[in-house]
Order: sequence, then structure tokens, then C-alpha cells
Amino acid sequence: MTDIKRHEPKKILANAVEAGGLVFLAGQCAPDLSADAAGQTRQILDEIDRLLALAGSDKSKAVSATIWVSDIRYRDPMNEVWVEWIDSANIPARACIEAKLADPRALVEIAVIAAK
Repeated sequence: MTDIKRHEPKKILANAVEAGGLVFLAGQCAPDLSADAAGQTRQILDEIDRLLALAGSDKSKAVSATIWVSDIRYRDPMNEVWVEWIDSANIPARACIEAKLADPRALVEIAVIAAK
């Protein structure tokens, strides 16, 4: 039987779920949506660091990331911050998709899956 642990459950999601030796993070948006794409990305990656630590993991154990940008032109500034943040010796698989995000002020959203 697989133990499942949910962190920071809300009405429609948990911010992090541990199951089967993996940590699944919900898509994260920046708390300060007045920032530009790079600024929002920094805030999101700080939150991802916090959530991974809460679940006993860290960015070096990331195996997959899905990134949504509200306009593909935000991909370059997001990538600049991403490259500074990611553990270059342990780069995860990744997808970057242009999509309409739930809040029109959100420019970037990121979800990560990591090993424990």
C-alpha cells in the first residue's frame, strides 16, 4: 500500500503531494502578479524550493517540470531565471507551453515533479 501525504490542502488542490517516492507540486504562480515575467519566475521558484523542502526534497531531485507562459515572448526572460536556479548537474525533463492562465496578470506558472 502506498502512503500518500498531502501538504497545504486547499478547497480544490494540495500544493504538494508525496506518493510512491515522488513529490508532485501543483502549478505555482507568483504571489505578486505586478512583477514582470522574470520577477514572477523568481517568486515561483522560491515557492517551489519551499514546497520541495516541506516534502523532504529539493531542486536537484526534480525529474520533470511543466511551465506555462501566457505569451511565448515571456519564454526568454523566464528561461534566464530558470537557468540561474536549476541544478545544472541534475536538469529535469521539461515542457514550456503558451497558455491562457487563470489570472490574466499571471505571466508564468510552473509545476514540478521530484524524487524524494
